[in-house]
Amino acid sequence: MARILIVEDEERIAAFVAKGLRADGHLTTCVGNGRHGLEHALSDDFDLMVLDIGLPGLDGFEVLDRLRSQGSQLPVIVLTARDSVGDTVSALEGGADDYMPKPFRFAELLARIRLRLRQPSDAGRAPGDVMESGGVRLDVRTRRADVEGRQVELSAREFALAEMFMVNAGQVLSREQLLDQVWGMDFDPGSNVVDVYVGYLRKKLGPTSIATVRGMGYRFNR
Repeated sequence: MARILIVEDEERIAAFVAKGLRADGHLTTCVGNGRHGLEHALSDDFDLMVLDIGLPGLDGFEVLDRLRSQGSQLPVIVLTARDSVGDTVSALEGGADDYMPKPFRFAELLARIRLRLRQPSDAGRAPGDVMESGGVRLDVRTRRADVEGRQVELSAREFALAEMFMVNAGQVLSREQLLDQVWGMDFDPGSNVVDVYVGYLRKKLGPTSIATVRGMGYRFNR
């Protein structure tokens, strides 16, 4: 169970995120402006912050800058309706650990939160927030994928699926889970989209990278 601070001025979004995180077993606190968000973030009472950019008082960039300038290593996932490369770069260079463009699927946000909570929050964190398993290396900031030192091109959906597998490496994931978390779709027993994309990934990451567990789903091999 983690203590998560949600700094978001749109009450509907804040309530939506808080409800989902509480259902996952976390404690949440919602704050609607940047100044109060910064005060809470500096209190050392939280394990992670979900931070909107377009805030009253102080915007998210300023909150992040002041937070990092005071030495805080609190993991921060930025939410932004701004989709320009410049804004994304500014957030990451300003000390954000990850970002999610609005609108977003809660399942993907939850997966990213779980990933940040698993990683150390000190200087020992892998540069660029890199995940490595089974000869596959994913940089979740630059969206780069390498297999045995060779860069491979993944589509946005392929990368999201690969990231989901690596976050849960060694665990069996059902087609229903993958559809919900990567596609945001209700489970359709007749859909083969997961099988198709697993096939794409096997061609790019290696034929033995993802195992089929009959009657259950798929497992990424460590």
